[in-house]
Amino acid sequence: MEITINGEQRQLVGNPPAVGDDFPHFKVFDKDGHKVKMKELLGKVTLLSVVPDINTPVCSLQTKRFNSTMDQFTDVNFLTISTNTTADQQKWCAAEGVKNMQLVSDSEESFGYESKLLIPDEGFLARSVWILDAAGKVVYREIVAELTDEPDYDQALAALKKALAK
Repeated sequence: MEITINGEQRQLVGNPPAVGDDFPHFKVFDKDGHKVKMKELLGKVTLLSVVPDINTPVCSLQTKRFNSTMDQFTDVNFLTISTNTTADQQKWCAAEGVKNMQLVSDSEESFGYESKLLIPDEGFLARSVWILDAAGKVVYREIVAELTDEPDYDQALAALKKALAK
């Protein structure tokens, strides 16, 4: 699959899962360096907000926007994933006054390779939003075609509400 960065084409490592597919198993790391695995997310609806680099303006906007909205969804797993190190992520959280968000690191690129969202030439992930049902099946995905654009927040939240209503 291809996306663009400032209009220049970039290739992902493969074709990410489609709606209806099981989301692949992966591991990422939380702020304390503990592994978070896909199987630990099963049993609840999950929203994955994937950003290339937390220290860039659009990634910061996306992360803050979902963080401010997700407080109203108490029974949802919510993770923001980037390839930044956990130390970089914690610096960002401190600078932005963010305390409750689950910001996780894919510094080992497990998530990127398993989900096929890694842009190998850049070493970071394609901007995307995923909603998984309690069994880990993809019920919504948006892979933003132009990396510097924001996702469609309203569409993602509408899909999240629909997933919770089932």
